[in-house]
Order: sequence, then structure tokens, then C-alpha cells
Amino acid sequence: MDLIYKNYYRHFYLKTGGFLPTKPLNKNLFPGDYFQIKNGTITLLGNLYRNGILSPDEVNLSPVIKLNPSSWSFSDGISKPYSGRGFGNSAIEGQFEFSKQVLAFANKGSFIFRAQEPESMKIENWNDIQQQLIIKLTQTLFSFREMYIVTESATATTTTLAVAGAANAELELASDSENFGLVDIFGHDNTKTIQSKDIDYYHREVKRKPAYFKAKKLVVQDDKLAYFISDFLNKTYNSSEWTDTFFDSNFHNDIDYSSQMMLQNAQGYFLDMLQSGELNPNTALLYFKWADTTLDDVEKLFESYGN
Repeated sequence: MDLIYKNYYRHFYLKTGGFLPTKPLNKNLFPGDYFQIKNGTITLLGNLYRNGILSPDEVNLSPVIKLNPSSWSFSDGISKPYSGRGFGNSAIEGQFEFSKQVLAFANKGSFIFRAQEPESMKIENWNDIQQQLIIKLTQTLFSFREMYIVTESATATTTTLAVAGAANAELELASDSENFGLVDIFGHDNTKTIQSKDIDYYHREVKRKPAYFKAKKLVVQDDKLAYFISDFLNKTYNSSEWTDTFFDSNFHNDIDYSSQMMLQNAQGYFLDMLQSGELNPNTALLYFKWADTTLDDVEKLFESYGN
């Protein structure tokens, strides 16, 4: 999977109110699953309940939640140059009519997505368990510094997705619907593909797979991050002066652009630079908190492919 899917993931997050598709697209994620994102792929590491991180009496999952179906059918860069009647011939029945539709994809990465009867299930008592999870996952059971926990999983009775692999891609569809040209037949039960051009992905899922999720991610507390940045800048002030004095040579110390990069990715460096023993079970809550996934995490899912 490459960058052509990034457009779909960004739109999905915005249109559905914060849900993301799994990556790869056929992966399942359940409430309580915890994972990391490595090389643009979700790497599942376990489940809070299955792995005994939480006790059975701490499991509090919601009933099934009905989601707004209008938020789960959307597209980008799609036009319909033809929608109407098609004609065929059968050796037994002679000529027959069918509904025909042509979808045109303007750009590489243009897509169309349809879901029917979307539903979800989520962890209801997140506020009650989030602090103990920080302590257990970063100190007493594990030593994670990067972690995502699925808090809500969504499914649908059927989902259909088509993604263009090139500009000006096309998908020609047919259905036995009698409402010729009046109904969008993409994603319908009896819709068939007549032909396609430059379509990289086209799949219709008829099982309720939990292939969409919301998650919380482990991040550094804002005040700790601010202190780290301030302290780092103070310690690197006049570094060129120190270099010239200490090495007593003709070394020339240019502006350290790596320092700028470090500050842009401060969270990752901060934890590595803590003094031994500074982060422990008693202080973990001072350093970590949970945050919702954002479009930054979509970027992370595709960072291994560049811009």
C-alpha cells in the first residue's frame, strides 16, 4: 500500500468523526487492542483483556452504537459521466435492459467509499482505567514509550471501496435495478463490474469486520515537554564557542540544524534523555497522558513513503 491511499485515510478521519481504517485494509482491530505504528504499518501487540492487563471486573464495553450512515458514504475526485440504461442479449430471453453507471476518477488516489448500517462498540470506562494503564504499560508490566489503544471499533453490514491508481481512471458498473440512472448503484448487493481502468483497489466486504477504529495514544505531558525544550535550548546556547575552546583547533562549527530537527520531534528525544530512575511507577503520571489520534497519525501511517 502506498501514498495513493493517504487521501482516503485523511477523508475517512474527517468524515466519520475520528475513525480510521486499519492498515493494511483487511486487518481487524477490537476494543482493547494495543499497537504501534512501524514503517507505516499497524503492528498489533496484544489486547488489554486477553493479555490480563485488566482484570475481568474492569471490562466495561458499550452496547452496539448505531452510527450516522450519511457520514459513512463519501468520495473525492469522482464524477459520473454516464448513468442510465445498458442493453444486453441473452440466448434465451433475447435483449434485456440493465442499469449502467460509469465512475470517473480525476486523480491518482481519488476514491469512492460506501458503508451500510455502520455500528460500533467502545470502552465505556476509559476515564476509570487510563491512569493505571499508563503505569502498567510504561513501568510495572512493560516499558512502552509509544503505544496506541483501540477504544472503539466500527463495522458495517457491507462496505465497498474503490481507489484510483492513476489519474483519469474509470470503473464501469452494472445492476439489474430498474431505476435506470436514478439510483447510485455503487456498493449495491447486485452490482457487478463490467470493466475497470487504472483502479488500484476495488473490494466489497459483506462481513461485519471491525476494520475501522478510534484510539488513544501515549504522549508526553505538555509541561514536561516545554521544560525539556527550554532546558535543551539553554544547554546548547553558545555551543560553537565551547567547541572552539575545548578542541583548540581550526574546526569551524556551523549552525547546528540537527538541533532544529530535534525540537520538531521533541517527544521522541525527551524520554531518551531522562536521568536514570527519574521515570518510575511513582512519577509515570507526571510524564505521560493519553490523547486522541489525529491527522498527524495518518501522516505517520504513510511516513515511510515520503511526501
